[in-house]
Amino acid sequence: MLCFKLAGLGLKVIPVIDILNGVAVHAIRGRRSEYKPLQSSLVCSTDPLRVAEAFKTLGFNSLYLADLDAILGGSSGLDLFSLGGSLGVSLMVDSGVSSLDGVERLFRQGVSKVIIGTESLLSKGFVAEVVGRFGGNRVVVSLDLKNGAVLGKLGIDCSIDPLCLLGEFEAMGVLEVIVLDLARVGSQEGVDTAFLKRVIDQTSLSVYVGGGVCSISDLVELQALGVEGALIATSLHTGCISVEDLKQSGFL
Repeated sequence: MLCFKLAGLGLKVIPVIDILNGVAVHAIRGRRSEYKPLQSSLVCSTDPLRVAEAFKTLGFNSLYLADLDAILGGSSGLDLFSLGGSLGVSLMVDSGVSSLDGVERLFRQGVSKVIIGTESLLSKGFVAEVVGRFGGNRVVVSLDLKNGAVLGKLGIDCSIDPLCLLGEFEAMGVLEVIVLDLARVGSQEGVDTAFLKRVIDQTSLSVYVGGGVCSISDLVELQALGVEGALIATSLHTGCISVEDLKQSGFL
């Protein structure tokens, strides 16, 4: 991953590409039926490969891909290897994977880290199986939230306290977690720093955050909290966080 430095400490800034119906889209608050094709100040295309190329050209060597077609239960026509292998970037991918064979297939396609989201998880035990098979350094759990509540299927008790759930995953050997509040995705409203502080204080997990990051000040605050990385889409495409901002602040 490309690591941007601030005051001598590391914070990973990772662009997000959300893909629906085969094209890059603008994700807003998890309302997927309302997602529209991406309009960006960085690239005049909705082709995921062109979007990835634009980020690579700007200097980002790590990308997060959300394959919403697969997450929503459809088939994915996405050639993940062409995105990662041909561009020479590190890929974190959430494709709603639910089997060990599916995880292995992603690794064969060149994915660096597979994301297991609670939204798609059928059984908490699956996390332990994946970690046992592939190792905790290749798997990232996404704690999918909406307004602070856990999103999950039958295998997840959605009333469970999110921190308790993270404790269970940590006991399984999980090393990294994404705290993703879908209600904040695309909102540019900022992040829930109070909850992030609790996660960092009460677990030893490396923490990434997704949803709501809207300024260099947000990045500075996240770095100060000890957050490992920030997943960003809307603020990059709108220019709210510009390449110039990142360069001037020492992030790029």
